[in-house]
Amino acid sequence: MNARLSYALRRLILTAPVLIATSIFVFLLIRLVPGDPVRSMLGIRATPENIATVRSELGLDHPLPQQYWDWIWGVLHGNLGHDFISHEKITSLLKVSLPVTLELTVLAMLLAVGVGVPVGVLVAARTGWTRKVSGGFVIGAISIPDFWLGLMLVLVFTGLLNVLPPSGWVPFTQNPVQNLRYMILPVVTLATGQTAYILRTTRAAMLGTLSEPYIAFLRAKGLRERSIVYVHALRNASGPIITVTGIQFGVLLGGAIVIENLFALPGVGRLIVTAISERNYVVVQAGVLTVACLFIVVNLLTDIVHGLLDPRVEEAVSS
Repeated sequence: MNARLSYALRRLILTAPVLIATSIFVFLLIRLVPGDPVRSMLGIRATPENIATVRSELGLDHPLPQQYWDWIWGVLHGNLGHDFISHEKITSLLKVSLPVTLELTVLAMLLAVGVGVPVGVLVAARTGWTRKVSGGFVIGAISIPDFWLGLMLVLVFTGLLNVLPPSGWVPFTQNPVQNLRYMILPVVTLATGQTAYILRTTRAAMLGTLSEPYIAFLRAKGLRERSIVYVHALRNASGPIITVTGIQFGVLLGGAIVIENLFALPGVGRLIVTAISERNYVVVQAGVLTVACLFIVVNLLTDIVHGLLDPRVEEAVSS
């Protein structure tokens, strides 16, 4: 079997126990929180009869192992349960909210990579004021909280310039132009910090690669500097860049919770926050599991891409 294919299959097999462990953690996290979730959901309606009825409906009167098995069996068959408030299927809620979160995070990641990698390569290949400017940007972008940056962007582009809407949402299929207008401020807010991380990683990886002896050999052979930097050096420096990009995508999923609530985007993050305020633990459980699984899948894809690009992986598997 091809070494790279073998590496990808091994990573895929190792993902299965991680998914199982994640589901157990999410299941226990909701149930081990102090307090009675049924009493919290019912509030002033929490009479003994109502509590017993809801416990029976949600299966909370069964032992924990049976509760987990019933829940995970439903998840494997596409049944995440029903919203306790609206009685809608949670899968229906996720079909509406998940595309919003994915659009936000994917656009933010594309912006972060599209700016961070080229600028990081450019800064590593040059000296002087460009490194100082990039260093200042990295420190500032990492230090500024997302919610504060979002508020400032709204103040400038909505309050002062009145060129972008402060909040709202329109599906891309319904009105692409208006959809992108609504997404500009959230995407820039979410991508700024991640751009700084990717820029810093790219710069450090490229500086290390450009100091390798084989780079001096390529220069001595008379290869063009552009070819050396963007073909040979960038490929060999791609390992840490890809790894950090995958990690930051997971950070984006977490940051999307704040951004979606700040800009009133109907994504999974806002769904989770709303469910927490309503003490709707079934929706919270499904939302957290969805975000966690997305993070695991992204890390799996990151590992596979890293294995395809890094020749050392093939050597390690072959040996």
